[in-house]
Amino acid sequence: MTREKELLHQIKKGDTSCWEELVSMYYEDILRYCIYHSPDPEAARDAVQETFLKVIRHFPKYQDQGKFRGFLYKVAANTCTDLWRKRRDVQLSEDMEYLETGYLGSEAQVNFRQMVQNLPEELKEIVYLKFAQELTFREIAMVVDLPVRTVQSRLRRALKLIRCEIEGEV
Repeated sequence: MTREKELLHQIKKGDTSCWEELVSMYYEDILRYCIYHSPDPEAARDAVQETFLKVIRHFPKYQDQGKFRGFLYKVAANTCTDLWRKRRDVQLSEDMEYLETGYLGSEAQVNFRQMVQNLPEELKEIVYLKFAQELTFREIAMVVDLPVRTVQSRLRRALKLIRCEIEGEV
């Protein structure tokens, strides 16, 4: 049994002290995800807090099928959408600075972000979830509400577009 499963089992039995460890397991990943979708770092932190509050609040309805990480990203995606919808007056800038630890850690990550920004909207999220967040195809399908095969074909299409962009720059 994985540590995540142990914690989920303990929480289901009523041991709420396990929430802290479970949240800490995923906090940085969910923060990076929210930063990617955020107009500013403070809004991203708000989205992370809201995500975990929703997960805790609705946990009694959660049916553990070995997909907690995907479930968590789905809640984060919905939370980001809801929060950004409320903040429509905030203009998203293409040259936003992400100052969170680990996001701008290397030039390769900056180049990755720029290449992903050039992709069609339907492909950006899939590429980001696969390579920046390292989700499985099944988890990505859960987050974006698409069949696994569609996620796979869109990822192939995105990689082909990125390859063409790279080859065009050489």
